[in-house]
Amino acid sequence: MDFIQGEVLLVDKPYGWTSFDAVNKLRWHLKRHLNVKKIKVGHAGTLDPLATGLLVICTGKKTKNVEGFMAEEKTYTGTFLIGKTTPSFDLETEFDHTYPIEHIDPIALTSVAESFTGMQQQIPPVYSAKQIDGKRAYELARVGKVVEMKSNAIEIKRFHVDASRFPEVDFEITCSKGTYIRALARDFGQACGSGATLIALRRTHSGNFSVSDARSVTDWIQAINELTTPIL
Repeated sequence: MDFIQGEVLLVDKPYGWTSFDAVNKLRWHLKRHLNVKKIKVGHAGTLDPLATGLLVICTGKKTKNVEGFMAEEKTYTGTFLIGKTTPSFDLETEFDHTYPIEHIDPIALTSVAESFTGMQQQIPPVYSAKQIDGKRAYELARVGKVVEMKSNAIEIKRFHVDASRFPEVDFEITCSKGTYIRALARDFGQACGSGATLIALRRTHSGNFSVSDARSVTDWIQAINELTTPIL
């Protein structure tokens, strides 16, 4: 492998890591083992710390392909908890409200999921990396400031739900760049006449790349070590 000329590394990001944690860890090992002061390393689409799964990381000249990879559709699997909400729409923050769920049945859940397919406007979560007046939205939200988020155009191409573990609802969704699954949890819960929180999320595909072909960060570090000679 030629990391300077450029490689595409498919990483299975672990729970609790930021996308930049994975990038920085691999960059450090590449610099050490290639004996270079700088090497370009970037990812093609952020995964939240509480999400796992496919993270496409490019090195060297392949970083020029990052924007193209980011523009491709993504597929996720995960779980919504119906009837409870948090400020961040996931488990990063504590539950703050409880809503009725007795009126919801599997047929209704399937119908609601189908209603979300197609082009639409989505308001990103306040707890997101969106830039607001030069600062990340989540930085403002965490200090209690009111943040007004502008909607983005997205497309949901496929949205399948499985209510066999209700009030936990498992899902698989294929969507466009810029789709926030946490925001979808919020909107899905509201459309059900209740509330919802994203309690599990895993990215399985990004364009033609699959998580089944990905390696853990540890495995990639081992591969780097085996292919190069460290400079002590």
